[in-house]
Amino acid sequence: MSYFLAAASGVLLALSFPKYGHPAFAWVALVPLWLALSGWNGHTRRLPGRSARHAFLLGLLSGTVFFIGTVYWTGTVIATFGEVPPAIAGFGMVMLAAYLAAYSACGAIVIARVIQAWGARGLWLAPIVWVAAEYLRGTIFSGFPWVLLGSSQATVLPVVQLASVLGVYGVSLLVAGMNGAITVALVSHGARRVVTLLVAVGVLMGVAAWGMLRVREGALLREGTPVTLGLLQGNVAQEDKWKPGEARRIFTTYVAMTRDAVARGARAVIWPESSTPFMFEEEPLGQEQIRSLAQETRVPLLFGSDQLERGPSMRLFNAAFLVNPAGATAAVYRKMHLVPFGEFIPLKRWLYFVSPLVESLSDFSPGDDVVLLPMDGHLASTAICYEVVFPSLVRSAVLKGSELLTTITNDAWYGESSAPYQHFALASMRAVEQGRFLARAANTGISGVVDPYGRVVQASRIFEQVGLVQEVRFLTSRTRSEEHTSELQSRETISY
Repeated sequence: MSYFLAAASGVLLALSFPKYGHPAFAWVALVPLWLALSGWNGHTRRLPGRSARHAFLLGLLSGTVFFIGTVYWTGTVIATFGEVPPAIAGFGMVMLAAYLAAYSACGAIVIARVIQAWGARGLWLAPIVWVAAEYLRGTIFSGFPWVLLGSSQATVLPVVQLASVLGVYGVSLLVAGMNGAITVALVSHGARRVVTLLVAVGVLMGVAAWGMLRVREGALLREGTPVTLGLLQGNVAQEDKWKPGEARRIFTTYVAMTRDAVARGARAVIWPESSTPFMFEEEPLGQEQIRSLAQETRVPLLFGSDQLERGPSMRLFNAAFLVNPAGATAAVYRKMHLVPFGEFIPLKRWLYFVSPLVESLSDFSPGDDVVLLPMDGHLASTAICYEVVFPSLVRSAVLKGSELLTTITNDAWYGESSAPYQHFALASMRAVEQGRFLARAANTGISGVVDPYGRVVQASRIFEQVGLVQEVRFLTSRTRSEEHTSELQSRETISY
């Protein structure tokens, strides 16, 4: 029975995220697992808890089911574009899921131990342990903060406003806390059960009421300087991106879409990640055409293109270039958080069997600093693809002065799986956390604009060619989450 409950938690967690799920599942998803860890059988007054080994296996099962249900698309990517046999790709996907599950499995051991020592009261610590495991998963070995529990609430506007104060992990704590309260109520008796639920519901209603008021007031929407952006979604199939015969069509498509966006009022235009079918700095003719396009349209152009650095050892970067209206390169940002097994292979010497994936893409080097992008007297920042799921990276850009968040990506790899929908939802969290508009240009979608309250102002469908034109604002106000981070950094600086 305990393993069934653990697996049920994994399924409910997976169903908390798009494209097949709903955020409501997240509010009860952890209850079956925590009941299993407590050893509750429906009537036991003293919770026996589980042994460390049993707790670890329960946590591992739950987490593996969860991550297979959410990152299943990694197997398809490796098999399709890495020229890896499907059986090996599938095995690699399961191993990735098991590795990610190991964090919650270790957390399960802690929860079981606390229950053994404190009984039902120990369940109140379970939400804290869960969030700690999420934080470690998003940090260790460069981190993988994908599908955090708090991110499941990206579209629940009254709740997600908590991210402006406590970040995505604060939202995770709220959701996990409700799961904890329900679990405590189920293992308790009499008045304690009622009081527990009343307190939990009261806290949730208080947060939601404050969140609704914050959204309704919309103070940030009356601040700052407006600017109209053009977001281009070229819808270039992944297998066509580097075909020599397709280069001219791809490039002329983006040139034509840029002119159309400017004609419709765009004062800055953003192309997706790796949108140029050539290396910008290595192709003189293509480079000149982009510079001439910026001069012709008199707007800054932000686009993704690989960059080659020559020296004692040649290095390749996934980069974003900003060309200003004068046709000059105003800034170059190099992607800092590379995709494991997509842009580089950790421990490549030992994991030789997946090397065809990276060898087919080239092995990238990480950038080493956040670079701000000057736009019409203001400063913006960009995150390339996977980077936008890292709260700390986006926060560091805002602390340096970014007034507008942008992100460029190529989600063509993922086909019609859940990945593009998950990616867009995770990116939306950064807008709320930092109190900034977020503009996203994706090769095959989803492209769009999210306001500082998490509302999707405009969005494309996947696999359509479209140029979105939307007004956003350069903002300078700080959220409480950002102010708190800035204070902590100042204290750390002083202590040194």
